[in-house]
Amino acid sequence: MKAQDSATASRGITVPTTTATTATPPTQPAPPEQAATPPRRATPSAAPAPPVDRRRAGTVQAALGVVAFSLTFPATAWGLEGIGPWSLVGLRCVLSALIAGGCLLALRVPVPPRAHWGGLAVVACGVVLGFPLLTSLALQTSSTAHAAVVVGLLPLTTAAFSALRTGARPSRTFWTAAVTGAVAVLGFTVQQSGGALSTADVYLFGALLVCAAGYTEGGRLARVLPGWQVIGWALVFCLPLTVAWTAVALAHESFELTPHSTAGLLYSAIGSQFLGLLVWYRGMAAIGIPKASQLQLAQPLLTLVWSVFLLGEDLTAAAPLTAVAVLVCIAVTQRARG
Repeated sequence: MKAQDSATASRGITVPTTTATTATPPTQPAPPEQAATPPRRATPSAAPAPPVDRRRAGTVQAALGVVAFSLTFPATAWGLEGIGPWSLVGLRCVLSALIAGGCLLALRVPVPPRAHWGGLAVVACGVVLGFPLLTSLALQTSSTAHAAVVVGLLPLTTAAFSALRTGARPSRTFWTAAVTGAVAVLGFTVQQSGGALSTADVYLFGALLVCAAGYTEGGRLARVLPGWQVIGWALVFCLPLTVAWTAVALAHESFELTPHSTAGLLYSAIGSQFLGLLVWYRGMAAIGIPKASQLQLAQPLLTLVWSVFLLGEDLTAAAPLTAVAVLVCIAVTQRARG
C-alpha cells in the first residue's frame, strides 16, 4: 500500500508538472507581442517615405514650370520683333504639337478615353491657343512688366476655378484676399493706362480666365494621365487647326527670322508650351493645384527681372509694389484654403 501510495504520489507530482508545462504556451502572449512590436515601430517611419518623396519631386517640377513660364513674355516679345502675333502663336503650337506627337508615337501611347476628351479640349482652348494668342496680342502694345503684373492674378483665378470645379467652398478670408488682389491689379492697370483699361489690358484679363480654366482642368487630368500626355494630346488634337491657322496667318503677316525672333519662337514652342507645361502639370498632380499655385507667386517677380535684363525695360515703382501686394494676397488665399 505504501508502495502504491508512493507511486501514485509520484504520478500525482509528475502530472501537474507536465500539465503546467503544456499549458504554458497558450498563456504566454508576451513573445508574440514582442515579435510584433518591431514591425509596428518600423511601419510609421517607412510608410510616409514615398509620399514625401513624391511631394518633393512634385514641388521641384512645379517650380521648374514657374521658371519656364516666367520667361514666356520676354520670349514672346522677342518673337514679335520679326513675326506677327497670329503667325507666332500658330508656329509655336505646330512645333510643340510635332514634338509631342513624335513622343506619343514613339512610345505608342494609346489615345485617351473619350471621357477625357472634354477636359483636353479645355486645356487646348485655354493654354495651347487662348493664353498664347491673347498675351501675344497684348504685348504688341504693352510692356512685359505691365503684363507680368496683370497676369500675376493667375494663381487667384486658378484657385477660384479650382474651387468652382471641385465644388469646394473657400472661406470669406480667401475671397476677401482674392478680391483685394484683383482690385490692386485693376488699380495698377487703370493708373498705367491713363485712367481707363486699354485694349491690351482686356486681352490680358481674358488670358487670365482661359489660362486658369486650362490649368485647373489640366491639373485634374494629370491625376489620371501622365502630365506630358495631358499637354501632348491637347497639342496634337489642335494640330489640324493650327496648321491651317499658321498657313493663313503667314500669308497675311510679316515673317522675318532674326536672332531674337528665332530664339523667342523656339523657346515659346519648346521651353514654355511643351516642357514648361509638362513639368507644371506633373507638379500639380503631385502636390495639388492650390500648393502649385502658391509656387506661382514668384512668376511675376521673375518676369520683372527678365524684362529688365533681357529687354532693357524701365520699371516704374508701381510695378514691383503691385506685384508684392498681389503676392501677399495670394499667400493669404493659400493659407485660407489650408
